[in-house]
Amino acid sequence: MTPLPTEAQEFLGSLRSERGLSLNTVAAYRRDLLDYFTFLDAAGESGAVAGFAEDLRRRGLARSTRARKLAAVRGYHRFLVIEGLSDDDPTILVDVPRRSRTLPKALTVARVIRLMEAPDRSTPLGVRDAAILEFLYATGSRVTEAATVGLTDLDLDSATVILTGKGSKQRLVPLGSHARTAIRAYLPIRLGLLSEDERSDVLFVNARGRGLSRQGLWEIVKRNGRLAGIEPSSLSPHVLRHSAATHMVEGGADLRTVQEMLGHASISTTQVYTRVSPDHLHEVFVMAHPRAR
Repeated sequence: MTPLPTEAQEFLGSLRSERGLSLNTVAAYRRDLLDYFTFLDAAGESGAVAGFAEDLRRRGLARSTRARKLAAVRGYHRFLVIEGLSDDDPTILVDVPRRSRTLPKALTVARVIRLMEAPDRSTPLGVRDAAILEFLYATGSRVTEAATVGLTDLDLDSATVILTGKGSKQRLVPLGSHARTAIRAYLPIRLGLLSEDERSDVLFVNARGRGLSRQGLWEIVKRNGRLAGIEPSSLSPHVLRHSAATHMVEGGADLRTVQEMLGHASISTTQVYTRVSPDHLHEVFVMAHPRAR
């Protein structure tokens, strides 16, 4: 069996940890990508996606099955571009059946506040959870970036943090006052969680003093979401990232600034992640358009 490349494994991991897809759904993506890479091994890279689409048709697979497999391939190549691992998306040039694309719905500011207030700050792990939630929302970071950020990346005095994305690309992101306050409260807790022989530089650690995994961060967000009365299906680290971007745009931030903060290679990606609400769009229209009133 053709092994999946590292990038494909990372894509599958992101489906689980960042988008919250079920194990069965991720397993289906894995099977479809294995089919794709098995084809590439036999046919070579030339005309890869178009050739795979034609191969599926020749095999007599149902239209729905072909659409599902090609959607998995499209998702994989989009992941490579968004994460800065590839400059081109070969699926753009191929007539790949598109599934309806639903973006994660941003939380309202009121729900974000409820979420931030959910952790029990009278307990060590509650203090840690509060710092994690404030960090994710303040920075709009990907879950992997939050899981790998180190103490040396953090500068509370200058209110900034260095985030390292895919391809080791780094960017400087500001930290708001709420995030800084929560992190300052957490840092002594972190020292207490570390074992005597643990010298990890990772900022966010688990109860055993080791760096939190992406799945661990995902579970912390979900657990505190339940405490805040937020449906688990509508909350994940990626939803917090999307919410941060949406709220910045609705607050007047320009897309270039949001692009830099999120670490998007293309402004078109930022436009997708920062669709404003219809109510806000109407409000701006009434204020700005000379014939709106």
